[in-house]
Amino acid sequence: MESAEQKTLWTMTANAKPDLTAAFPAHADVVVIGAGFTGLTAARELALSGKSVVVLEASRIGAGASGMNAGFVVPNFAKADPAAVYQKLSRDKAEALLRLVGESADTVFSTIRQDGISCDAEQVGWLQPAYGAATAAMLQKRAADWQALGRPVRFLSREEIQQQTSLTIYSGGLLDESGGTIHPLNYAYGLAATILRHGGVIRENAPVESIHRSGTAWTVAYAGGEIVGDRVLLCTNAFTTGAASRMGRSTVPLRVYQVATKPLSPQAVARIAPDRRPVGDTRSNLFTYRLDRDNRLISGGMAIIPFGAFARVGKAVVDRLADELKLETHPGVEIVWTGVAAMTPDFLPRIHTFGDGFFGGIGCNGRGIAMTAGLGRVLARAALGEPVERLPVPHQKARPLPFHALTPMVASAALAQARFNDWRTR
Repeated sequence: MESAEQKTLWTMTANAKPDLTAAFPAHADVVVIGAGFTGLTAARELALSGKSVVVLEASRIGAGASGMNAGFVVPNFAKADPAAVYQKLSRDKAEALLRLVGESADTVFSTIRQDGISCDAEQVGWLQPAYGAATAAMLQKRAADWQALGRPVRFLSREEIQQQTSLTIYSGGLLDESGGTIHPLNYAYGLAATILRHGGVIRENAPVESIHRSGTAWTVAYAGGEIVGDRVLLCTNAFTTGAASRMGRSTVPLRVYQVATKPLSPQAVARIAPDRRPVGDTRSNLFTYRLDRDNRLISGGMAIIPFGAFARVGKAVVDRLADELKLETHPGVEIVWTGVAAMTPDFLPRIHTFGDGFFGGIGCNGRGIAMTAGLGRVLARAALGEPVERLPVPHQKARPLPFHALTPMVASAALAQARFNDWRTR
């Protein structure tokens, strides 16, 4: 579990947290475990449908990846594309999942507008520059596949990417005009506020200790009490302790460090992000950046060796930003924070069933803000009685990965290989 005390750019600039002091019931139609984006989105949908909902959070709202990410809203897959999805799933299942994912950024921004959430939302598009001619050809095909599904995605020329980023190293790139950026913690607070307005209850510092069947319902025991729910949704992402172990051990955890610089000058912003579009390129050692409301640059990275990583990764990330973007003045490090992303072996989301009326969802694979907008809604549909085989997210049995405890070492080795590959390519 992430420390409840970790300071981030988002905690520094957050709105007031909603009042969570509502009376706690003994029974709810649905008990949601986890107050991240997936759990809050599912609870919001259920509360809007008239169901009584209780959300139990082991720490605090946004304590996991939902409050620790960089705020990119990206409506696609990190390590897959439409062609790969068609290969892995039947055509009707593939098209249903692709529609869900392709519309996910629009869903996020539509929710923000509907609920009046103040979270620095900018639906300005998302750029994926192509490093190398072969990658450019791959992105051209990917853009065409998304266009065939009716999505506002197009391929930009080398000159257009240079105009958008100032960088001359790219061979073109993909633009998804539905993407953008948000303040993730304020978005989570906004979802929570909607749940509360519609009669839902959220309890922080309530780690779930056990879940067992009680007749036709479920008894959920948490630190300090218990509650009976007709349905239960497990929305705990990469966590692996307590109730979360049912899902978390089925994914590869990737610890990612996020870094914010001091604010840039207006001149630098106009040169590297004239339309304020967030960027994530195609190199193995991914290069990303976005702006926050105060024109800080936000980027991220991973550490091969975790010891002393905050200072080391922070400096390396900002040095890379200054070098690649040719910033006239080194912006310096404002703050570094860290979170864990859950990666599924096939890089697709999935729904799990743990009993009659007990469902879980996982697998955002580094696309958490957009992906959870769909995944949370799909879990709500399951809780409302829709058969899982009709849902647009693949339904699978949750199986712990062999040697799960060793997966961070595998990730470190993969990162070292990625950096070597990029160095060799240059």
